[in-house]
Amino acid sequence: MAYDFDLYVIGAGSGGVRAARFAAGFGAKVAVAESRYLGGTCVNVGCVPKKLLVYGAHFAEDFEQASGFGWSLDEAQFDWPTLIANKDREINRLNGIYRNLLVNSGVTLHEGHAKIVDPHQVEINGERFTARNILIATGGWPQIPEIPGHEHAISSNQAFFLKELPKRVLVVGGGYIAVEFAGIFHGLGAETTLLYRGELFLRGFDGSVRKHLQEELTKRGMDLQFNADIERIDKQADGSLKVTLKDGRQLEADCVFYATGRRPMLDNLGLENTGVKLDKKGFVEVDELYRTAEPSILALGDVIGRVQLTPVALAEGMAVARRLFKPEQYRPVDYKMIPTAVFSLPNIGTVGLTEEEAREAGHEVQIFESRFRPMKLTLTECQERTLMKLVVDAKTDKVLGCHMVGPEAGEIVQGLAIALKAGATKRDFDETIGVHPTAAEEFVTMRTPVAG
Repeated sequence: MAYDFDLYVIGAGSGGVRAARFAAGFGAKVAVAESRYLGGTCVNVGCVPKKLLVYGAHFAEDFEQASGFGWSLDEAQFDWPTLIANKDREINRLNGIYRNLLVNSGVTLHEGHAKIVDPHQVEINGERFTARNILIATGGWPQIPEIPGHEHAISSNQAFFLKELPKRVLVVGGGYIAVEFAGIFHGLGAETTLLYRGELFLRGFDGSVRKHLQEELTKRGMDLQFNADIERIDKQADGSLKVTLKDGRQLEADCVFYATGRRPMLDNLGLENTGVKLDKKGFVEVDELYRTAEPSILALGDVIGRVQLTPVALAEGMAVARRLFKPEQYRPVDYKMIPTAVFSLPNIGTVGLTEEEAREAGHEVQIFESRFRPMKLTLTECQERTLMKLVVDAKTDKVLGCHMVGPEAGEIVQGLAIALKAGATKRDFDETIGVHPTAAEEFVTMRTPVAG
């Protein structure tokens, strides 16, 4: 049978665009359907605008510390609408770049909501198209639990478009999105409370990292409330929100921001017309080659619920394009040693195993850890401390994990991720000459283990 397209991609986010571009570059006839915005979550309501807001929030510290270096500043003033307008302009520019990337690659772009009619057919804007392969790359969507008054809360999607900065913000959640937005709101001057139902935020991260960040955020005056959850939200006559907790306490806020998880975006996709199966959490079930239970339909990125990070979706998109249309170049995605950053204030950078994971895996470990006040702060009143940590296998000397909390942690850990991926030992770190004076050199000067 002759198909209209060799590959029909539903979703123009990071993974979908990467798969489409490279498939077209390999000579395939490709179409992409997008119902919202080009670039997906990351470009529009995720990592890119969030990082811009983090930069904005960080200026408060820079202004505060400038006097230690001889700068005298008039009282700084912040204007939220200016930041949001400039952010919107940059996102619009990136949307245009994504459009050009697709079109210049020879990909056909269909703007509208695509629905799968059968395993080889898609309907969009009243038209039907056939495809040898259909790729689901529709991503995720934030979800707010349906407690009484949940309609008064916002998610990350709305946070990027608030008309003004709320005076009092209650951020609910313990993952990286909650921690990052709490830092943004707090840094920009809002009275910020972070509420999490567990013992300590950032479950799954190294214990030292979690504890260190808790100490630093508390030092900065952020209100952290653990083992706490919301029962209901009531809107008051003056527009403020009264938040009742499950323990009976009541809090007042102008904005309640939920960052308690994301669901796969499968609404009205037509999966019932196929043999595609979902796992128990509702994500699309795929094998190691991103094939669903329906042979002609594949899925990748956040919608499969593996590692929900943009660079991972990009790697998966590349793998799919190569396997289908350039098999001699195919290589599987390696999910080990994925470096990641949390753009909290201060930042977190991490790669490899946590101390807890290493011990659970049966490694005999040595822990090297350093906490210090960065050089930049020595002329200021700021008491922030940086944490650096290496998890080492005592028998093989191999560095299993590397963790940091401090300025530019993501930038520093990216380079170290290459070393860990290459199998670096602690001796390799020790024999590497440091760049002086930098914070990063601490990773190659830690000599004495703190625990084993």
